[in-house]
Amino acid sequence: MKKLLGILLSISLLLAGCSISDKNKDLSQEHLVLSTIWFQKSPEAKALFYQAFNIAKERVVEFNKEEGEKPKAVVVDLDETMIDNSPFQGKMVEEGKPYNPEFWAEWTKLSQAKATPGAKDFTLFCDSIGVEVIYLSNRLTTELEWTMRNLDSLGFAFVTPNNFLLVDETSAKEPRREKVAEQYDIILLLGDNLNDFAEVFQHRGDDWGVSVVEKYKNEFGRRFIIFPNPMYGDWEKSIYNNERGLNENEKFKLRRKAVTAF
Repeated sequence: MKKLLGILLSISLLLAGCSISDKNKDLSQEHLVLSTIWFQKSPEAKALFYQAFNIAKERVVEFNKEEGEKPKAVVVDLDETMIDNSPFQGKMVEEGKPYNPEFWAEWTKLSQAKATPGAKDFTLFCDSIGVEVIYLSNRLTTELEWTMRNLDSLGFAFVTPNNFLLVDETSAKEPRREKVAEQYDIILLLGDNLNDFAEVFQHRGDDWGVSVVEKYKNEFGRRFIIFPNPMYGDWEKSIYNNERGLNENEKFKLRRKAVTAF
């Protein structure tokens, strides 16, 4: 009897192992698991967002008092700044599927991203004191309708086509910031990527851009408000030496190589 129970237990464990293996047969995106969980679940992540928006409100009040000929505006990034797309990262993990534009469009078309903590209230606050919010994002112009539907359902202010500057020809943000500056006095910029702030961060150099950040350190918390995003960003390019077309095995090795250990 004991022998029979042992056999049955072994079979059960084997079947359970097979089930787990089948469900997670592609682990190529497993490196995203911890950062995605942190972004979705940790109270620290939420606290950092509230902290950033609290500081942003203080800066808006301060800079709104300055006299000028143009109306004032805040330029904000969308993804992982104002709205949370971490379920897309979760889907990448679940399916073992890397990012591609078609896959991303499947997500944005759903218009189901949630607001990041404090984001909606920040736009309403700006509206209440007469400061415009401009959404400057590297989403494609073909995603405008879905994006506006998403933000409108969340209760964001300034959800009009004129307040969105998405990608049409180039992903570089400086030309679009310059376009905003023609009409508005940009008093503050919010984003999760250094490129959301100024062209000077576009080319980071061999030190991952650390020296550029050091040079402009006094602007962070002042004119630049940065948000936490450990899941993805332009910083990843430094891991892969700015090379495109690497396979997952090559990426795995380069990620391991980039880690500093004692």
